[in-house]
Amino acid sequence: MAGGISVHAVDVARGRVAEGMAVRIDRLAPDGTRVTIAEGRIGANGLLDHPVTQGAGVEAGDYEVLMEIGAFLAATGSDAPPFLGVVPFRFRVFDAAQHYHLPIKFTPFGYSLYRGA
Repeated sequence: MAGGISVHAVDVARGRVAEGMAVRIDRLAPDGTRVTIAEGRIGANGLLDHPVTQGAGVEAGDYEVLMEIGAFLAATGSDAPPFLGVVPFRFRVFDAAQHYHLPIKFTPFGYSLYRGA
């Protein structure tokens, strides 16, 4: 896949994808303003289904992904008390022709997020 930003979310504590979790991707301008380029929910395949995954709206610059982990856990009946809320991840796109895949694995108490292949 060339270009774009994809998000893949897995609730590893319960061994399933985070279907229904809200995700937003913002482009951050040098002056501090932000423009939302994608907003949606994780699908049954664990991925955010949005044209941004194919490169729509992606250009070189700084970005922030906001993942509503706390709301997802509350809505899906997690027994754990709320610890995580909105989890932000800031990163830089140096080459808009490259694909930036962001897998996140989480539990009610922590997460791991990185640039995948």
